[in-house]
Amino acid sequence: MAVADLSQIVKAYDVRGVVPDQWDESLAELFGAAFAQVTDASAIVVGHDMRPSSPGLTRAFARGAAALGVDVTEIGLCSTDQLYFASGQLGLPGAMFTASHNPAQYNGIKMCRAGAAPVGQDTGLSEIRALVEGWVATGAPEPAATPGTITGQDVLADYAAHLRSLVDLGGIRRLKVVVDAGNGMGGHTVPTVLDGLPVDLVPMYFELDGTFPNHEANPLDPANLVDLQAKVRETGADIGLAFDGDADRCFAVDERGEPVSPSAITALVAARELAKHPGGTIIHNLITSWSVPEVVEEHGGKAVRTRVGHSFIKQEMARTGAIFGGEHSAHYYFRDFWNADTGMLAALHVLAALGGQDGPLSELVRQYDRYAASGEINSTVADQADRAAAVKTAYEGLEGATLDELDGLTVTTADWWFNLRASNTEPLLRLNVEARDEATVTRVRDEVLAIVRA
Repeated sequence: MAVADLSQIVKAYDVRGVVPDQWDESLAELFGAAFAQVTDASAIVVGHDMRPSSPGLTRAFARGAAALGVDVTEIGLCSTDQLYFASGQLGLPGAMFTASHNPAQYNGIKMCRAGAAPVGQDTGLSEIRALVEGWVATGAPEPAATPGTITGQDVLADYAAHLRSLVDLGGIRRLKVVVDAGNGMGGHTVPTVLDGLPVDLVPMYFELDGTFPNHEANPLDPANLVDLQAKVRETGADIGLAFDGDADRCFAVDERGEPVSPSAITALVAARELAKHPGGTIIHNLITSWSVPEVVEEHGGKAVRTRVGHSFIKQEMARTGAIFGGEHSAHYYFRDFWNADTGMLAALHVLAALGGQDGPLSELVRQYDRYAASGEINSTVADQADRAAAVKTAYEGLEGATLDELDGLTVTTADWWFNLRASNTEPLLRLNVEARDEATVTRVRDEVLAIVRA
């Protein structure tokens, strides 16, 4: 593999590419050695999802680390948040082999330091990349005189017990819950986590299959919620839950089959966490709804706005001592979970809130879902900077508007806001609009898109 190719698959928080075209087990072995060296660990923990390439890549990564004298604990099939649990519980750096919601031919690594602390571009990833590039050019590193061990450990039951210790579901009314695992790792974790709870589980696509025979394991795309919505209506369920491929994100639909905004779930969970930790700090990215900071302040908390992305959220969680953080993409972060994201814990909070009162989910979330929104709209452009600059110029002189560039361009008025961000990996500009009514969302959306797509 050419070094130039490597630069295309090292992203801001993981290594991802087409297997075996862009990377393979020999390269995974080098990444294992580099990860061991950069984290300076005597031991690490590794896990993987259900993709056909994952077991081989994981074992190669483990061999690379062990060759440098590092002991490796393999937890086998797991969700990404289960790997974070193992990293936190065992106090070890961790590596999760998954390409999350991406198609079957992809695979990658999500890496963390001990205690599930993030490995980002400025916190080790660039060093890992440099080491691997050097070894690709000159040969593998010298092995240690005494290689490390590779042993297995099952942490699923401990993971489930930890999550259930954080949310009391003992007194809730019985709920019928449809779960669409999308043939991903939710099929592995959900049965153990929900076992014995007052829940009638209706499973969909729990068979682990990294070829995704039913639909893509990406609930952010409405097309992948269609089966879940139909099953909720058909069975008269109280709620539907959908997990992505590595089951670290969870989406919900109400009893009518209508999607529940991740911002509404962020606000709901924030209110519950603030009831346990009065006056706490809640992190939200700049694309979450206005309703999130409003609910946080109404419940006596402090809302902190940050950039989009797990590394930024986790940094702010650690800096501020925040108790919870949420993103528009359905990533939910908990101080009680080593500041890491876990969709499963967020799902337990929603079940507890729903089962703790008699009304349907649609009524429960109405207090947290207060505004009209466009959802994320992507535009393919030849020059991201040029089109973004044109939008900025158009709104700079608008009376009553404030502009900021914390992450892309955000324009805010008393009645609406929009954010325009460039994709890091594709020639796209991503637009999100929120307003006090649908007509204003449509007007602002169309105005901005006319400039972006001119």
